Amino acid sequence: MDKAFCISEIDAEIFARIDGKSYKKNCPILLSDLRYLRVLHKDLSGATLTGEIICNVRIAEPLISIFKELYAENYPIEKIRLIDEYDADDELSMRDNNSSCFNFRYVSHTNRISLHGYGMAVDINPLYNPYIKAVDGKKIIAPDNSAEYEDRDKNYPYKIESDDLCCKLFKAHGFEWGGDWDNEKDYQHFYIEEGIVR
Repeated sequence: MDKAFCISEIDAEIFARIDGKSYKKNCPILLSDLRYLRVLHKDLSGATLTGEIICNVRIAEPLISIFKELYAENYPIEKIRLIDEYDADDELSMRDNNSSCFNFRYVSHTNRISLHGYGMAVDINPLYNPYIKAVDGKKIIAPDNSAEYEDRDKNYPYKIESDDLCCKLFKAHGFEWGGDWDNEKDYQHFYIEEGIVR
């Protein structure tokens, strides 16, 4: 199984897939600070799928460990594709329930670089675990087709909860969870902010 989980540097072939998409011209992150991961995961039916994800070198080993254990325990993740398959459009990726990490962009409705822009945040099963916040008094839910999953008391597939394996594994590896935030909620979002200057 270990051969199916691997970490590599961003070579010319991978760079050609992300150049001008997730790795934009103004991206301040060096390619040498990023890593390409290939992982296995299972969907809700139990089918084994191969996933691809790009992250910061700092979290590459922890992510491999997390995905290995999630796979071994049959934890369902529907899709893990490079966000470049969606032209680095975060909304399109989330709408398709795609789990992803690196994408140089800004926090929505701000001018701050997102932790995804540093490859230090991972979104898991985002359609079923939306980002909910208020902007100028108006509720924003992302992705915009996930409103029915705002109610966390309901049962539905791919839902992340504080006591489930996904949340426990990420936290055990030093990640924080957006579901723990007070003023807004980002149930898909696991991140490490320490050491990032924004």
